[in-house]
Amino acid sequence: MLFQTPQGPRDLSVAQVFVAGWTGRDSGQVQHHIRELEAIGVAPPSETPLFYRVSAALLCQSDSIQVLGPDTSGEAEPLIVRSGGRTWLGLASDHTDRKLETHSVAHSKQACMKPAAGTVWPMDEVAGHLDRIEIRSWLLENEAWVAYQDGTLAQILPLEDLIAGAALPDGAAMLCGTVPAVGGVRAGDGFSMEFHDPVRDRTIRAAYRTVSLEIVS
Repeated sequence: MLFQTPQGPRDLSVAQVFVAGWTGRDSGQVQHHIRELEAIGVAPPSETPLFYRVSAALLCQSDSIQVLGPDTSGEAEPLIVRSGGRTWLGLASDHTDRKLETHSVAHSKQACMKPAAGTVWPMDEVAGHLDRIEIRSWLLENEAWVAYQDGTLAQILPLEDLIAGAALPDGAAMLCGTVPAVGGVRAGDGFSMEFHDPVRDRTIRAAYRTVSLEIVS
């Protein structure tokens, strides 16, 4: 995949994709979220954090994705890419089928594309202030953009711990979990997200539309 970096465009090889779940740093909030999902039929994880695997072809750089039915939604998440012996930090959306999630979280992750921003930063440029990086998203509802997520990476387990927990190899990428949704997880017609580094005063942004395909039975 071709990414823009502070040193110019880089073609980063991604042959494997991981999706880390249940990565909140506050264990009490994680358990509360697990109980909330159990109430709507989502089975609890076998352990936390948990590292799901999805097809590498799902990671994309697109401004539009097609999904099956109306019950999918995005989540802005840190994206780790390890390629050519270096580690890069970017931004992606763990777009997920919420109805399928009640049957199998692993299957729901595989059901949707994972749009990624076209820019990454070298991890060594941000490693000293990762917790200060801000992550936000907006949902397109009734043709209006509304705030959907607003937090910092301090709410997520340290990224180095997630990299070690997944034993993330070279040539792999990982979506690293996210901050809670404002007003609850729900679907929309579009999704916009951003990463802001207040130390270096720079931002990564991406947005995409969701095209819902009819479910035929």
